[in-house]
Amino acid sequence: MANGLAVHGQRSAELVHQAPVTGRVKAALRVAPLRFLMAGYALLVLLIAGLLCLPIASADGKPMAFVDALFMATSGVSTSGLCVVDPGRSLSLFGQIVLLVDFQVGGVGYMTFFVVVVRLLAGGLRVNHTLVARESMAGPTLADVARFFRWVALVTLLFEGAGAVILTGCWMGEYSFGRALYLGVFHSISAFCTAGFGLFSDSLMSRQGDWVVNITISVVSLAGGIGFLVMADICGRFRRREMGDRPRRLSVHTKLALAVTAVVMLGGTAVVCAAEKWPASWTAGDRWRASAFQAISASTTDGFNTIDIGAMSATSLLTLILLMFVGASPGSTGGGIKTTTLGVLWTSLWAQFRQKDANLYRRRIPEETQGKAVAILMSFLIVAVLDTLVLAATEKGSFLQVLFEAVSALGNTGLSMGITADLSALGKLVLTVTMFIGRVGPLALGMSLMVKRQPARYRYAEADVYVG
Repeated sequence: MANGLAVHGQRSAELVHQAPVTGRVKAALRVAPLRFLMAGYALLVLLIAGLLCLPIASADGKPMAFVDALFMATSGVSTSGLCVVDPGRSLSLFGQIVLLVDFQVGGVGYMTFFVVVVRLLAGGLRVNHTLVARESMAGPTLADVARFFRWVALVTLLFEGAGAVILTGCWMGEYSFGRALYLGVFHSISAFCTAGFGLFSDSLMSRQGDWVVNITISVVSLAGGIGFLVMADICGRFRRREMGDRPRRLSVHTKLALAVTAVVMLGGTAVVCAAEKWPASWTAGDRWRASAFQAISASTTDGFNTIDIGAMSATSLLTLILLMFVGASPGSTGGGIKTTTLGVLWTSLWAQFRQKDANLYRRRIPEETQGKAVAILMSFLIVAVLDTLVLAATEKGSFLQVLFEAVSALGNTGLSMGITADLSALGKLVLTVTMFIGRVGPLALGMSLMVKRQPARYRYAEADVYVG
């Protein structure tokens, strides 16, 4: 299985070269994959918003305002988890299931379902559809995309199923088996998709002391946030060892993603634990558990919380903002600029100081990759600043509250200091657009809107510009 997931640019080139160059293929290649992907997400948002507007979707039988429905639908598709209504109280069973399907599709990537269906019904993939599928999950090549997505589906079912079983067992003492099973399935899927939607009004604050619930949610969200590419690389290494073959080395991508994830999570946990004023009755274990859960929640962008976010210290809040900004790893269900982007940026910066090549694990990082990392960073910063300025002018919250809300929406995290439900209509629309941008990515958004440039016939001479 892992052999089909290996990242080999040469093999991809051979596959493309061997494909028959027909008029249909040529026409398909002209379709911008990212533009098609954005259209798919937009249509899904409108469909879910329409369903949530139905009276049957509300607990009181009254139709939800379209602005609120659009916000909730976008929050689900982007797996942000920000809510203007309480899903557990305001939505009926039908509405909750619609929301569940929404963030399941949005979390794993709607093209996963498309590829699986096409593979089962037609037995193959068109080149343009393969390109779109690759973009939706940040996949590196065209090689065996259908097989990759089948593996994604199996991994998803494995982690979501295991999480659902454990959580159901935890809640059977409080609820009937049917209710406990429903809660377990809902929260497990929400955790793996790093959505953060819950059916408890206080998120998981009432479960703060439950070690099993805390660990289960954290592990499942870590699996969703680490990225399918990383898991495939690790599984491939172990499989080769079991078959008696010489284990191949983990890729630079996997090593970097794991290293940055460990650093930001451990660092975030330590800062939150040291900065917070904990209740006197809490033991050291309680403090570390709550700190680790919140750091993992912000870093994987799963959006659950076991402590009151609005009551946290400024130091802890700024730490969570940084963790949400960085986010999860590429090819995962999470958001943010991604862990590998931060790793490449740091490596590039360190290389500039030393006037050397940007090297990682005895490999040189291409300048194109470094430029892409800078573009992603600048895109996120620009959107975050603009959002904060607009929200500061239109909403009643403090600067720290609106900044936290803006970064949470952009990073598709869902943590909030408690001002989401009180946002104005304009504020809701701003965050709706922000969540959508955060999902498709500022760089991807810009690329999808660009007209394909023709090779330049001439280039101007270089100019020296002094910076810094």
